[in-house]
Amino acid sequence: MTRSSRIRRAALAAGACTAVAALLGTAPAAQATQAAPDIPVAAVKAHLAQLQSIADANGGNRAHGRPGYRASVDYIKGKLDAAGFTTSLQPFTSGGATGYNLIADWPGGAEDATVLTGSHLDSVDAGPGINDNGSGSAGILEVALAVSREHLKPAKHLRFAWWGDEEDGMVGSSHYVDALGADSSKISAYLNFDMIGSPNPGYFVYDDDAKLEKVFKDWFAAKNIATEPETEGDGRSDHAPFKDAGVPVGGLFSGADYIKTAAQAKAWGGTAGKAFDACYHRSCDTSRNIDDTALHNHTDAIANAVWQLSS
Repeated sequence: MTRSSRIRRAALAAGACTAVAALLGTAPAAQATQAAPDIPVAAVKAHLAQLQSIADANGGNRAHGRPGYRASVDYIKGKLDAAGFTTSLQPFTSGGATGYNLIADWPGGAEDATVLTGSHLDSVDAGPGINDNGSGSAGILEVALAVSREHLKPAKHLRFAWWGDEEDGMVGSSHYVDALGADSSKISAYLNFDMIGSPNPGYFVYDDDAKLEKVFKDWFAAKNIATEPETEGDGRSDHAPFKDAGVPVGGLFSGADYIKTAAQAKAWGGTAGKAFDACYHRSCDTSRNIDDTALHNHTDAIANAVWQLSS
């Protein structure tokens, strides 16, 4: 998050039953939404370990214009290509260096009602950026891979994106929105995930769109996890250009350098009086700077939203 102001057989039998029911006039009026699978946190952490290794091999960071960023893009693109996504790189220039957005489309679904899920992939120069924002990037990658494993056939088109140079002011996502122009109306929802594994975590839900907010709040409520409206990241992450273009936006956040209150510690655990992420924008934002439970909960909530909103 930027400092600037501002997640054959049975099928044939089921199909046959549906057809018989239709002939008998007993078919349901609408098919129930398929439930999202549990996203294994070990798989998400394996991606984070790879991003850490990439940073270690490239000067300790994955920042815009640095080799660690392009290596991060190549890693995620390779996973998506192997899973059947159509991927593309969208180049842009910022600060005299070429940056890239990675875009991945899942085949099928109505493209005039696209559900776009995104996270920024770059770190700051100071460190590897494993929570900010390896966590969001790894979370939505594993959700995308689950779409492939489950052979999801959504009614709406599914697109995933990893943005470049967020840390200098949402440069990559702004470039993408500018290039969309009037086609921004084809995006029915943009979901943003920037820091979802903070070590002293909170559970913050974007309140910019009531429908999208409800999808996330209902999921957490069913798990007896309290939530609060997200305010720390207002105007500071990649949902901002989409919101400015009139696209409905939603998302999740586990907290950055704001201080956890006593009431929040009572609701969520952790330590009152300390930052949600004391390593925010620092060299200590490594693979050790992650709360596994928060990472798992947030990633499962992302999957649930993708499944619900694309049905």
